[in-house]
Amino acid sequence: MTLITDPYFYAVAIPAVLLLGVSKSGFGAGFGSLAVPMMALAVSVPQAAAILMPVLLVMDLLGMAAFRKNVDRSLLRFLLPFGLLGIGVGAFLFKVLDPRVVAGIVGAFTLLFLAQRLLFPPRPDSSPPPTWLGALLTATSGFTSFIAHAGGPPINAYVIPLRLSPLLFTGTLAFFFFFINMAKWIPYAWLGLLDGRNMLTSLALLPFAPVGVWVGVRIAHRINPVLFYRLIYTGMFLTGVKLLWDAWR
Repeated sequence: MTLITDPYFYAVAIPAVLLLGVSKSGFGAGFGSLAVPMMALAVSVPQAAAILMPVLLVMDLLGMAAFRKNVDRSLLRFLLPFGLLGIGVGAFLFKVLDPRVVAGIVGAFTLLFLAQRLLFPPRPDSSPPPTWLGALLTATSGFTSFIAHAGGPPINAYVIPLRLSPLLFTGTLAFFFFFINMAKWIPYAWLGLLDGRNMLTSLALLPFAPVGVWVGVRIAHRINPVLFYRLIYTGMFLTGVKLLWDAWR
């Protein structure tokens, strides 16, 4: 069993891993969701998701270490059960749903949320979203995370209006996605996605994981909160457009 040797694959996979690292450590929203769509230019969506599993584990551990003091524990306790529920639904429906359908759903949701935030920005005295909506969006995040590691846009639709500081925002989501990604390993193995070729290819990409995380950590500790969320919105826009394009194709 040998790893993937196609140069075109690495031309898209290495930037995808770097973007994922920046997302994991500094920008918990849009950019990370571009990783699987980028890699899907060279391999299938399920294979891209499987290759990224060990990379995600390393990034999650690095992100948690960097932001271990910046976690909203009460929010995390609320989010995790619903995220794990979404993982279960994703595992059950993985072989039934066309990946293009999932891409279209995630892309449309991302752009609709972004349009709502830009056209109807929240007032300083506006109340946070209701908990039932947070539960629904978090379960959706677990589902889309399982299908295509695209859990960022749904959960950010709930967490962004909470107006956390950049560090608390990033740290809480770093811990959330660590538990979510760990929960994927058994169903991914059960579905036969963690084969030797994919795992060897993942090992070849691992050296780029800490580079992306390091860049993201440096930025997150220095960035202005207003610029932080503008970059998040940019990443969400690019993600939504790319996913809708994949669905339409």
